[in-house]
Amino acid sequence: MKVWFKHNWQLREQWYEWCRDVPYEELVKERIGGVGSIMRTLFHIVDVEWSWIQMMQGKSHDEENFDEFNTVDKIQELDRRYRLDIKEFIENWNDSMEETPFYFDEPTGQVNVDAWGEIMRHTIAHQIHHIGQISLWAREIGKPPLSPNVIGRGLIQPQTVHNQGI
Repeated sequence: MKVWFKHNWQLREQWYEWCRDVPYEELVKERIGGVGSIMRTLFHIVDVEWSWIQMMQGKSHDEENFDEFNTVDKIQELDRRYRLDIKEFIENWNDSMEETPFYFDEPTGQVNVDAWGEIMRHTIAHQIHHIGQISLWAREIGKPPLSPNVIGRGLIQPQTVHNQGI
C-alpha cells in the first residue's frame, strides 16, 4: 500500500514538471472526460486523496476551491502541504487497519459501510484512472505522456545479492 502512495506522489511531481513546458491555455482547456481540464484533474486527484484520508481519521476535510489553485505551482504547493498532513497515516498503515469500518452518509440518507482497505485502494486507483486521462490529453496536444511504470523508480530496494559462483 505504501509503495503505491509513494509511486503516485512521485508520478504527480513528474506531471507538475511536465506541465511547465505546456502553454497555460492547454492546461486549462476544457476537454472530454475527467473533470474538464489537465489542471482541474490534477487538483481533483490531490483533493480526493486528502479528503478520503482526512475522513478516515475523523478530521475536517473542507473542499478547496479550484479558482484559488489555478496554477501548477499552487496545485503542487497544495499537494505538498496535504501530503505532509497524510504522510504519517500512510507510513503507519498496517494490516490491522484493513477492515476498520468507515461509515459514509449518502445524500439519500443511506449509510454505507466500507473498509479502510477498500478506501485506500480506491484512492490509489482514482489517481491511476485520472493520470490515464491526462496521458491521453498529452497526446492530443502533441506531447508525450509520462510513464506510469512502477519498475525503475527505486520504490522497493532489492535484497543484496551475493555472488554464489554463478
